[in-house]
Amino acid sequence: MEPGCRSRPRPGIYIIIAALVGAKLLLLLIDFNHYRQSPGELLSLVRSAGVFYGGLILAVVVAFWYIAKHRMPFWTTCDVFAPGIALGHVTGRLGCFAAGCCYGRPTDVPWAVIFTNPLAAANVGTPLGIPLHPTQIYEAAAELLILLVLLATERKGRPFPGRTFWGYMFLYAVSRYLIEIYRGDPRGLDPLFGAISTSQFISVLLAPLSLFMMYWLWRTPPDAPQTTHQRRRATA
Repeated sequence: MEPGCRSRPRPGIYIIIAALVGAKLLLLLIDFNHYRQSPGELLSLVRSAGVFYGGLILAVVVAFWYIAKHRMPFWTTCDVFAPGIALGHVTGRLGCFAAGCCYGRPTDVPWAVIFTNPLAAANVGTPLGIPLHPTQIYEAAAELLILLVLLATERKGRPFPGRTFWGYMFLYAVSRYLIEIYRGDPRGLDPLFGAISTSQFISVLLAPLSLFMMYWLWRTPPDAPQTTHQRRRATA
């Protein structure tokens, strides 16, 4: 770094911190009654991964703030982040599978998984010795497929800033809604939303929002880039 130059904090640092905090805050909200009755369990939030949607929402809010504050190309920068979110979620769900959390409903499908580690039952309440839907693998596979779709279509058709980002949001909302059907772990605020889980409720809001934003950005004409000559005349 040259003398006199101040280093700017990387946006990834802010986003990672926001994702961790947001995931735990949404978990606290979903399981509020549990933590209210057992305040000592609040310490368990430190080692809990939290709820992905909470991390995603707060991370996006912080990313929007950072991009606007530093006058970066707004939707283009969001497009750059989108594939990384998908890839990170693939590894995250594999971690869930290793820990036994976010498990599925009992099933007799040939690809059912059976957890046997007592630590999984003690830490996250995973049922042992019962065939379950491998919902962690379902979501990891869905995220990997989303990643491949984003990369394959990035320059197809008529690209426009924001398409990759909102495309990710839409595809994830749809896949998450469907995978939630097979989840068997406690879903927190379910009674508040009737027959759907908290994550399904968020998906129901996010999917149409994503479609609207893609349509709006597609209809919005991009700013015409200034040529070097135009910039010189403007500053003359």
